[in-house]
Amino acid sequence: MKRASVRELHLNTSGLIKDVAQGEVVLIEKRGVPVAELRPISSAFSGKVLPNREKLLARFPKVKGDSGRFLEEDRS
Repeated sequence: MKRASVRELHLNTSGLIKDVAQGEVVLIEKRGVPVAELRPISSAFSGKVLPNREKLLARFPKVKGDSGRFLEEDRS
């Protein structure tokens, strides 16, 4: 397991991500105290497909009018 400070993470994010992509786990420390862990995504997550956004939005009812006007009326 590789260790990196928050400063190292800020300055060398792409290098640490490359290490993680190659299978290494990186422990992020703030003033010597572990605060986060970067690890490769497991194979259980790699095959998930995101939902179809357009299909999801199509389920909502269509509203006539301007949403800004509705908010303005609601706030008064």
